[in-house]
This record gives sequence, structure tokens and C-alpha cells, in this order.
Amino acid sequence: MGIKTKVTRGLRLTKASWQVMREDKELIALPVMSAVTSLIFLVLFLAVPVVQIGTSQAVDFKLILSYIALFLSYLGLAFITIFFQSALILFANERMTGGNPTLKSALRDAWKNARHILPWAIITATVSIVLNLISARAGFIGKAVVALIGVAWTIVTLLVLPILVIEGVGVKEAFTRSGGALKRTWGEELTGLGGIGIIQFLAMFAGILLFGGMIYIGISTELYPVAWFGGILMVIWLLVVGLFCSALSGVFRTALYRYAMFGETSAGFSQDLLENAFKQKKPGTSSAI
Repeated sequence: MGIKTKVTRGLRLTKASWQVMREDKELIALPVMSAVTSLIFLVLFLAVPVVQIGTSQAVDFKLILSYIALFLSYLGLAFITIFFQSALILFANERMTGGNPTLKSALRDAWKNARHILPWAIITATVSIVLNLISARAGFIGKAVVALIGVAWTIVTLLVLPILVIEGVGVKEAFTRSGGALKRTWGEELTGLGGIGIIQFLAMFAGILLFGGMIYIGISTELYPVAWFGGILMVIWLLVVGLFCSALSGVFRTALYRYAMFGETSAGFSQDLLENAFKQKKPGTSSAI
């Protein structure tokens, strides 16, 4: 499968996801709420450990507090992110099954799943810390290996969250069923979300070229207000693209879940499109995960 095919399929998936989002434009509010809440958490939380560590005289105790603060910060951010992802998935799932969801109902249902979200947040935070620590100490090849491990982890756990919050099962069962469903239904190579990622990259790159040009012109001609305006527009553009693609990915994951588990096609998604979201494994090949 060439890169052109992947990009084309990503465009089709993005278009199909957008058709679902058109009915509920408030879906974009959930990634926005996640970003704002994460920022508030960082501002409020990280200031506390800094003060505590600074007043300690024991070097070892300061080191322990630093690691505790690191883990808690990762855990807090993971919980916030997963909570709002859960709300988005629950919202999309209710819409796909003929319901009439609201942001309030999606957030309420996500909170009901907090006991399932927290263990998953602990696992994802731990994995993120371990991978980041290894990457920080590794060379170029080591960083590449860690990146591949991260991609494999993302693929294996792709359907964990939908299973977790829609069916209300434990993390162990959700993890097992997620890996099994992907291996059984589509194989290893992810093309759908990869396509959305490519679209996100191209959109961000276009914004950087356009608004970066404004910044360059403003600085080179000493029209500094133009440079500032270009910088502000660039930041806004990057945030909008990131939040939009995050919502698209959530809708896409929900549709994949419904097809993988129940063989159902959802509004805006043709059966052929979903079946080809992942490349079929060739006979005789073994799983790369």
C-alpha cells in the first residue's frame, strides 16, 4: 500500500468523520475543555511540589519528591485527557446508535466510568514516563526503537477506551479484547488514524508556511505588529487544527469499535471504508505486536 493510497484513505475517513461531526458541532468543545483543564491543572499542581522541594534540606528527599511530583503530574494529565476522550466517545456512540446526546450527558456518563478511567490513566501515565525516560537517555537508534514501541502500544490499545467506557468492563478485559479485535479484524498496519495524522501534519505545515511568512516579512521590514499578528494567528491555527483532528479521531475510534465488536456501520461510514481502515494481513504472516 503506497503513501498515496494511505493519504487518499485518510481523506475519506476524515470526510466521513466530519459528516458525523456536522450533526454535533459541540464535539469540538470536549478537546477544548480537555486542553483548558490540563493547563489549569499544570499551573495549580506543579507550583506546589516546587515550593515543597525548595524548602527541603535533604537531597534524597528532594529527589523522591521530584519523582512523586513527576508521576502525579503525568497521572493527572492522563486522567484529564482520558476523561474527556471518554466523554467524546460516549457522545459519538450515543449519536451513532440513534440517541440524542448532549455535552452534559456525555460528561455525566464519563464521570460514571471514573473507576475504570483511573486504572487506565495510571497505566498510560506509567508507560509514558518509562518511554520518555528511556528516550531521554538513548541515542538516535534507541529513540527510534522507543518511538516504534510507542506506535505499537497505540495500535494495541486503540479500542481499549471505547470498550472500557461503553461496556463498563475492567482494564484487563478491555485490553485483551482490544488487541484481539484489531488482530482478528484488520491486522497490524494502521492506515485510518495515520491518514488523519497526515492531514493534521499537512494542515499545520501549511499554517506554519503562511503565518511564518507573515512573521518573516514583519521582522525583515521592521513592521513588528505584522510579525506579532502572524505569530498569534499561527498559534491559533495550530490549536484549532489539533483540537479538530482530536475530535475527528475520537469519532473514528468509536465507529471502529462498533464495527469491530458488532459488525455495525455507523452514520457517515460505509462498510467498505471501515473494513479497509486497516490493511488486511497477508496469509502466513505473524503479528508484529
